[in-house]
Amino acid sequence: MEAASPGGPGAPPPPQEQGAARASVGLLRRVKGKLCTWNILKTIALGQMLSLCICGTAITSQYLAERYKVNTPMLQSFINYCLLFLIYTMMLAFQSGSDNLLYILKKKWWKYILLGLADVEANYLIVRAYQYTTLTSVQLLDCFGIPVLMALSWFILYARYRVIHFIAVAVCLLGVGTMVGADMLAGREDSAGSDVLIGDILVLLGASLYAVSNVCEEYIVKKLSRQEFLGMVGLFGTIISGIQLLIVEYKDIGSIPWDWKIALLFVAFAVCMFCLYSFMPLVIKVTSATSVNLGILTADLYSLFFGLFMFGYKFSGLYILSFTVIMVGFTLYCSTPTRTAEPAESSVPPVTSIGIDNLGLKLEENLQETHSVVL
Repeated sequence: MEAASPGGPGAPPPPQEQGAARASVGLLRRVKGKLCTWNILKTIALGQMLSLCICGTAITSQYLAERYKVNTPMLQSFINYCLLFLIYTMMLAFQSGSDNLLYILKKKWWKYILLGLADVEANYLIVRAYQYTTLTSVQLLDCFGIPVLMALSWFILYARYRVIHFIAVAVCLLGVGTMVGADMLAGREDSAGSDVLIGDILVLLGASLYAVSNVCEEYIVKKLSRQEFLGMVGLFGTIISGIQLLIVEYKDIGSIPWDWKIALLFVAFAVCMFCLYSFMPLVIKVTSATSVNLGILTADLYSLFFGLFMFGYKFSGLYILSFTVIMVGFTLYCSTPTRTAEPAESSVPPVTSIGIDNLGLKLEENLQETHSVVL
């Protein structure tokens, strides 16, 4: 009986092939261990929750505009700021010490006026841009806020990025480009706009103001408290949007054919926007403003999916591809935490607030720190 030849069917694979197989398996395990963690899955879930809130505001606004010819973005924002004022500003009014409303106003009133102005005008400029430019321009130029946000985070929050973060942002923007291409193929680009240049400028200004607002939000919720941010935005947002409402929309409000359906849509918009403002600081506290902005890029896609049934949009497989690409980029960004190069001696006083958000997120912060050490 002949001995089996080295190259026969029963012979073990060469050592080189065994080594390559082990290396591949080890690489897959490392990738899985790095991406499939509770911290990353939690971040993805929280980001998509915010996207659904934005989707809710978009759907209700579009329904008001198309079915009832109601275009009052400032009124809708004013209602949201009033809710923030009634909840969070009143909470500050009953706080003591450095968390008290009067103390904050005495020390930092002008800073929060600027923050409220940036937040109100960011919302207004983006909505107004749709009257002048195209849907494609708004979707593409709105992404300008992400590099602006990263630059502001670098200088203000001392965030330091790795190569993987820039790759992840590029992947997310590629997904947005895919979504825009799908819109054009599906025929959603049905208007050239009345003045494209003005519309594009409004989008760029709005995106930049969003970036300013988000960086300030991250600084405040991480250094001070969530209640302070929401309370002061609610206070000055109500004042600023109320004044602007009387100037630019008083005629539109007077012509609204009020009934229970329109009122219900306003309530639905207010609930979605209030949830967005209330939950976003919680997500930013355990991640960053940049990662949140990458995560909510899928909001337009959720709106498109709902639009298939509510507004008769045409479906395209590119929407699924776009969603997948954005989620891959978002996951890549979250897989590696950014570094912080903040000076050892900070001029910010120690945090004395022990609100519900700080207590509730203590476990998440500890998990994130552990995750950073492991990586």
